[in-house]
Amino acid sequence: MAPRKNYPLRLSPELYAALERWAADDMRSVNAQMEFLLTQAVRKAGRLKEAAAKEEEGESVS
Repeated sequence: MAPRKNYPLRLSPELYAALERWAADDMRSVNAQMEFLLTQAVRKAGRLKEAAAKEEEGESVS
């Protein structure tokens, strides 16, 4: 698996609090919740290749 890319991100306190509550509801960390939401948005926009998406989820790509 390729190493993950670190990226500094500035968020308003209100947005972070909302993400924190949402992550808790879904039993995820805020970081995992943001990655999940971004992945969904990128897939919906057709910007993520299916092979890359499966690699992200840890599935085997054939």
